[in-house]
Order: sequence, then C-alpha cells, then structure tokens
Amino acid sequence: MSELARTVEAVWRIEGARVLATLTRMTGDLDRAEDLAQESLVDALTQWSEAGVPANPGAWLTTVARRKAIDAWRRAARLDERYAQIARDLETASEDEWQPVEDDVLRLVLTACHPVLSRESQLALTLRVVSGLSSAQIARLLLVPVPTVQARITRTKQTLAAARVPFEVPEREQWGERLGAVLGVVYLVYTEGYAATSGERWTRPELAGEALRLARILAGLLPREPEVLGLLALIELQSSRFGARTAPDGSPVLLDRQDRSRWDHAQIARGREALRRAGALGRGLGPYGLQAAIAEQHAIAPSVEETDWARIVLLFEALAQIAPSPVVELNRAVALAYATGPEDGLRVVDRLAREGALRGSHLLPSVRGELLARLGRFAEARGELLAAAELARNERERAVLLDKAGALPLAP
Repeated sequence: MSELARTVEAVWRIEGARVLATLTRMTGDLDRAEDLAQESLVDALTQWSEAGVPANPGAWLTTVARRKAIDAWRRAARLDERYAQIARDLETASEDEWQPVEDDVLRLVLTACHPVLSRESQLALTLRVVSGLSSAQIARLLLVPVPTVQARITRTKQTLAAARVPFEVPEREQWGERLGAVLGVVYLVYTEGYAATSGERWTRPELAGEALRLARILAGLLPREPEVLGLLALIELQSSRFGARTAPDGSPVLLDRQDRSRWDHAQIARGREALRRAGALGRGLGPYGLQAAIAEQHAIAPSVEETDWARIVLLFEALAQIAPSPVVELNRAVALAYATGPEDGLRVVDRLAREGALRGSHLLPSVRGELLARLGRFAEARGELLAAAELARNERERAVLLDKAGALPLAP
C-alpha cells in the first residue's frame, strides 16, 4: 500500500463517520451516501497525489461528494427545492470549513437503530456505517460468522429503503424503543476503540473518542436515564487509562505495569460523577452502571495488589444476574483469582471450557494460561498461551501472548 493510500485510509478512519452521516442527511439514502463517499475517496487518491493532502481532508471529501450528488440530480433533471437549497449552501461554504451538524452521527445511529430492524441488524449496520469496521471485525464483536454479518447488513439496508425510514432524530417519546440498541452500539464502538479486534494497532483512539462524544450527547439529551449515565461513566473511567496503555512504540502496557500517575484523573472524576448521578436516580444500576462501578474500583486503587477484588467479584456476580454471558463469567474468574486465589478462578474457567463457551476466541485460553502460570503449571500454561496467540487477530495482542509464553520457565 502506498503512502498516499495509507493517508487516505487514516483520514477515513477518523472522519468517515461524520462524512457519511452528513451525506446521509443530505441525500436521505444511506446506500447512495456510501457510494458518494467511496467516489470521493477514489478522487482523493488521484487529486491528492498532485495537489497534496488538503488542510481539512474531511471537508474536502464531503464537498466533493456533495458536488457529485448535485451533478447527478442535475443530470436527472430533479431540480427541486432540495437541490436548490443544497446548491446555495455549497456556493457559500468554504472547502476549508469542516462544519457538520453536531448530531449528524447521532442521527445516523438512531436511523440504523430504527425499530423496524432486529436488534442484530441494528448493531451490525451501525458498526459498519458509524465505526467503519470490516465484516470480520463486526463478526468477532458479535460472535457470529462473517457471511452472517455480510448478509445481515445487506438485508438491513434493503429493509430501511423499503420502509422509507427518514434520516432524523425521533421525537423524545420514541427514544425508549431505540435506546437499548443505541447504547449497545455506542458500547461496541467503544470496545473496538479500546482494544482493537484485529490489525497492527492495540487501540483505535478515534473510535473510542467518537463513542465518548456520542455518550456525552446522549447524557445531555437524557440526563435522567441511569443506563445512559452508566455508559458514560464506564467510557470516561476506561478512557482515563489511555495515556498509560501503550508504550512509545505502540506496544501494549498491561494494567499491572501501567504508570497510574499518567491516568487522566480529571476524567476519572467525571466518570465517578456520572456514576454517582446514575445511582442517585434511585432505580438501581443496570449492566453499564455495574461495569462502570467495576471500572471505578480499578480507577481508585493505588495498584493491582491494593485493588478491592472482593468488591469487584460481588459486582461481577450482580452483573451476571442481569446480563449473563461467558465474557462476564471469564472476567469474574480473573477477579476471583485475585480475591481468593488462582485455583478458584481456574475452576470457573475450566467450567466455561467444558461448556464450549467462547470457542474460537483467544480470551479463554489466554486467561487459563495466566492462571496456570500462577499455579506453577508452566508447561500447561505455555500451551494455553500459544493457543491463545494462534487465535488472536490483533498483532499487538498476539505479540504479548507469545512474549508471556516465552518468558515462562522451562521446568516446574
């Protein structure tokens, strides 16, 4: 891949969601917006090689795509008031100004989370159009095969077109039927930003930042929804560690080796305040609020050893009651290993393995390898860590697992 192609790819990772959201608002057609965006990227590869990368590449891509849309409408003789207004706006706008409507991405999320779609379709489409994730990345996040994701996205677009779903923010009373899906999407976008499922980067800060922005908008719109505040608290608290999670060369720095003085303590305070507000509403904490409470325990602990692991185990048990999943159980096993010993954690992990949970994921063998190493069962631990490395799709994560395996003693 050429240097220019890498530059265009990086610009799209950062600006793609806003470009696509602005084009969807303009055309009212998600498929057409995607086509226009792709055409503008092709133009960028040609024109930027001669003229250089513009000061505001997101604005350039949007302007080129808007002009292509206007040209198409002109050729089709659809010179209605919508075209005239867009043309007037374009004539008065500077290509150097990047001023999308603040909520365009949120509108795109709400459109993709329309109740006419199934929850699975809502998640898959939004992860594609908002976060720009590939089908393979979405498949790993949703724990389904890649062809399933591809077919689901195609059917979802067809359903939206057939139902003539408008690109708009629904009335406040209609938010309830979409809120769960919207929060789920924001959470998954953040998850991919916090720990990328594949590629050569350990994190994708631009995705995490977009999820945080959306969570803050949602909290402003719905300040009395505890799960909205819980999700905001979770993202704020987790994001506070970004400055310490990678070394200068981009390699991961795991929790037990992070310099906690580099954590963003102002962001920790914001997260704790959002969590306090969620609890003060008196309706109890939901899944996001409980995860935020777990993140808070890590944020306030001076070290891994001084973390209140017993409280974290209780919080994971509460989370398992209202949102059971193999990943929750696996994380509970890690907390249990710190609270009462690796034997207790290993029993939970072995039960998950017998049940066939997380088959094909690197998560279970990586945790099992860690616990076996703490018990001095080094040969077994090495086998698990190597198996986990084989399954890992993120290059940085694979390197960490291989390093751990290589560092284990050869003899008990």
